[in-house]
Amino acid sequence: MGRKKLQRFKENEENRNVVQEGKEIFEKVKGQWNSLQFDNDRPLTVELACGRGEFTVGLARQYPERNFIGVDIKGSRIWKGSSIATEEGLENVAFLRTQIQMLDKFFDQGEISELWITFPDPFPRDGDEKRRLTSSRFLDMYKPMISEGGTVHFKTDNTGLFDFTLEVLGQREDVDLIFSTHDFYTSELKDEHHGIKTRYEKIFSDKGEKIKYLKFRFKV
Repeated sequence: MGRKKLQRFKENEENRNVVQEGKEIFEKVKGQWNSLQFDNDRPLTVELACGRGEFTVGLARQYPERNFIGVDIKGSRIWKGSSIATEEGLENVAFLRTQIQMLDKFFDQGEISELWITFPDPFPRDGDEKRRLTSSRFLDMYKPMISEGGTVHFKTDNTGLFDFTLEVLGQREDVDLIFSTHDFYTSELKDEHHGIKTRYEKIFSDKGEKIKYLKFRFKV
C-alpha cells in the first residue's frame, strides 16, 4: 500500500465526519445519527455509492438545514469528500464506510428522509440482477429506513440499468413513481440539482452520454 493511501486512511481515522469500523460510534449510530454525529434533529439525506463525495458535499452546501451522509466502502474515496467538508467547515456532512448490503445495520426504521442512488455499478451481465442497487432485493431493504413521504432518487448514464429499474418499479404495488426521464439535462428538473455532478457524471456527460433520472416514493 502506498504512503499516500496510508496517510489518507490515518486521516479517516482522525476525522470526526468519517464513521467506520474501529470507531466507537460505528457500533452505536443506528437510529442515533442526529444525536451522536450531528447533534441536531434535521432531516437525513443519504447518498449510496458516493465515491469521492462530490454530490454529498455539493448538496450539503446548498441545504445547510439538512444533514447528509455519503456511503461507500472505499476509504481512499471518501477521504476526499471528508477532507473538503472539513476544510469548508461543513458540519452537516458525514461519511459511512461500509458495504451497501449492510445498510440496515446503520439506519433505523424511518430514519432516512431522502435517498440518492447515483451512478452505481450497472452489473450488466445476466445473473447479476440481484447485485444492482435498484433491484427488489435492495428496495426491500431501503423501504423500512425511509420516512413516510420520503423520496428516492436515481441517476445513471446506463440505459440498460435505467430501463431495468423502471421495470422493477412498475412491478411493485408499493411504489409511486413521481418523475422519470431518459435525458435529465433537457428536463424541467435539471435546475433542481444545482449543477452538482459526480465525477462519473461529468465523465459520461462530457462523452455525450444522456443522463437518466427518476424519483419515487414508497406508498404507506
